[in-house]
Amino acid sequence: MCLAIPARVAELLDNDNAIVELDGVHKEISLALVEGVAVGDYVIVHVGYALNRLDPVEAELTLKLFAELANS
Repeated sequence: MCLAIPARVAELLDNDNAIVELDGVHKEISLALVEGVAVGDYVIVHVGYALNRLDPVEAELTLKLFAELANS
């Protein structure tokens, strides 16, 4: 099974890369597969690649569910 997670784009870098933030963790990822991403957008990340932009409301709900699972 593969897991892709939503993360917020914190910084755009050169060469189609970006820094994303998830629960205080920052990671460099590739944006090569997604167009039009801006700082503040949420993207679905899998093995270091953004696969798609995500609606911010949907992203927040998903992250909230992950947090509830981690605390149960």
